[in-house]
Amino acid sequence: MWWIATDHPDLPAIVDSPSGITLTFGELAGRAHQLVHALRARGIGPGAIVAYVLPNDADVVWWQLAMQEAGIHAVALNPALSRDEIGSVLEHAGAVGLVVGHQYASHVAGLTGPALPGLRVVVGGDLAGYERYEDLVAGFGRAEPADRRFGGPISYSSGTTGKPKAISRYGWGGDPSVIADQMKLFSRAFQFEPLTGVHLVSAGMHHGGCQSFYHGALNVGQAVAIMGRFDAERTLEMISRHRVTTAYMVPTQFVRLLRLPPPVKAAYDVSSLQVVVHSAAPCPVEVKRQMMDWWGPVIWETYGGMEGAATIAKPYRWLQKPGTVGRAVRGMTVRVLDDGGREVPVGELGIVYLEPDRPTFQYRNDPDLTASVHHGRAFTLGDVGFLDEDGYLFLRDRVRDMIISGGVNIYPAEAEAVLTAHPAVGDVAVIGIPDAEWGESVKAVVELADGYQPGDELGEELIAFCRRRLAGYKCPRSVDFMAQLPRTDGGKLFKRLLRDEYRRMADGGLAPRMSAIASGLASRPARRAHASRTTAPRGMPPRATERARGAD
Repeated sequence: MWWIATDHPDLPAIVDSPSGITLTFGELAGRAHQLVHALRARGIGPGAIVAYVLPNDADVVWWQLAMQEAGIHAVALNPALSRDEIGSVLEHAGAVGLVVGHQYASHVAGLTGPALPGLRVVVGGDLAGYERYEDLVAGFGRAEPADRRFGGPISYSSGTTGKPKAISRYGWGGDPSVIADQMKLFSRAFQFEPLTGVHLVSAGMHHGGCQSFYHGALNVGQAVAIMGRFDAERTLEMISRHRVTTAYMVPTQFVRLLRLPPPVKAAYDVSSLQVVVHSAAPCPVEVKRQMMDWWGPVIWETYGGMEGAATIAKPYRWLQKPGTVGRAVRGMTVRVLDDGGREVPVGELGIVYLEPDRPTFQYRNDPDLTASVHHGRAFTLGDVGFLDEDGYLFLRDRVRDMIISGGVNIYPAEAEAVLTAHPAVGDVAVIGIPDAEWGESVKAVVELADGYQPGDELGEELIAFCRRRLAGYKCPRSVDFMAQLPRTDGGKLFKRLLRDEYRRMADGGLAPRMSAIASGLASRPARRAHASRTTAPRGMPPRATERARGAD
């Protein structure tokens, strides 16, 4: 990024954004430099932590770049978090600064004590107790600052498992220009062409995966076109208008795109696409196959987390091995271990561990949590999967999402992949709910596609649809309908909230109320949910775990 600003200052860097701002690389670097000078004047420099909650737009980029070259650790906050959740992160991080989009005034109203940083800046408007961005930078020049040093981000998990985790990566530091040059290797691993093309930003810019790829695009000299909230047809329009070459997406976006009417899909030219990377959540095989049929073999997959990249599945390899998330990247070994830490044979399920050449991360201020996910130098993200004879990894599900019914391990991602293919299903979460006889019972919570109404008949149809494609014990025994499932911008389901609500209701001897689940999503818009439920006759699951594994 920085070398491009020096050698090619007039090359477009931002070609579209919700605010209408467009910038060259020289202009983008100038705004970042100006912000560094302003922050230093307030005593904020290397080692400081500054958090931000901003909507997708151009200013996110220069705030990030400024903190990177000033040695400041940036904490990107999900705009969907509640005030209490934001306060908890700010206090845990020890943030000295908070940057807020004016749209999110209610998210920070009432913050006090250690959760309220000394420097508070509002972007795009006015907010009592906050300084306007324009006033912060007024009078400062845009020349490159002296004594630049790279500041790595501190990434907080999305909170889908409860208390957020703060991920600090090792190895950051040094000259920002040198670090950016080294990071070009990341983009080139995905064949991002240098000094040409446009990268589409369509996921939430607070999301680590999205950040990695639009920064990767900038580091090789690709321009970025930034969307606000995701809209399927708008995505096609931007691809066609800007001749987009690269993009990062999540599987739920693919589903929304595929659901567009055929005349809408045919109206836009997507032939410019060269590389579309997806990650963050499982992608059903049929969804990915349909996207390949439509867009061509341009869809790449990567598996890993902010803790470290692990695998890459190139399109032609995925077509040879449908469902794989790829083979280990350079510097990483993938291992599959049993509960005792022993490596399992090829093709057998176990817990997936990632072993880097050197330590890559720690959970900040939490050595016990850091130790709990490590086995020697290897660490796990909590996934279950297997390796094939060629070293390609296939994931089955998350360990914590596994359902145990009658002593049998059931991986809900299988049923979710099947149900996603039904035209009535807009989104789905399959979870285990308390069952006095079996321990847990399989339930599907469905968000319907447009034009469908909840009801017992549809619920029975969905159960039958699943049973025609999977062993009966893997399929939901009951179906509930919900107006909107809790899902992050990064594509991950907040299954914990669903499970907690069903368990709370079971403990109280009450039927689950889907509206209660919706209203329990802190600060997320809660719409009245449908309370229709369908229950299928119970099928006896296999008695032996070995039999269940064989069916997998």
